[in-house]
Amino acid sequence: MVSTNRRSIMTLYSGATDPYSHRARIVLFEKNVTFDIVDVDASSKALEELASFNQYGSIPTLVDRDLVIYKSEIIMEYIDERFPHPPLMPVYPVAKARSRLTIHRINKDWYSLMDLILNSDESAKIIDKARKDLRDSLTTLVPVFAEMPFFLSEEFSLVDCCLAPLLWRLPKMDVILPAQAQPILNYADRIFKREAFQASLTDAERMMRS
Repeated sequence: MVSTNRRSIMTLYSGATDPYSHRARIVLFEKNVTFDIVDVDASSKALEELASFNQYGSIPTLVDRDLVIYKSEIIMEYIDERFPHPPLMPVYPVAKARSRLTIHRINKDWYSLMDLILNSDESAKIIDKARKDLRDSLTTLVPVFAEMPFFLSEEFSLVDCCLAPLLWRLPKMDVILPAQAQPILNYADRIFKREAFQASLTDAERMMRS
């Protein structure tokens, strides 16, 4: 369980291995926000608390005073706007819309496959195909990863916060990128070395690469 040492108003209800919760944790640590993390996997009481203010019982859920927010993308944008420095989304509407579309595509094209691999009761054949599809889809974008230090940007952004948990989990998914995908691994290494990313990891997530 990851937690801060100080009491605060803002609390994130998070799963220790949940990639969507991981996204929100990265953003909070990038913003250097004082907050508490409640690991819903650690106790039934935490789940009961969560259900009392989120009718879906979903994670991540952010509680900020009287405001309750769920769904990772909404939480991430809220944190970015509530704590504007450093900015993680573009200011201009066109650039912001493009970032949102990129996040949507990451969810639809890659997270859907990760969810199938990690959380599915499907047959081994279907899961193996999902692994291949994820590997091949990532590999087709090697030139994009090689072009800039961050994904489609010179600056670290919410898009990178979305990508990082997926790339961290590639070994757990048994997704092995080919040699020509080295730019993706270089990109991932840059993200993983960030202080905020390291702070965002739970013990269970660290074990994924031990």
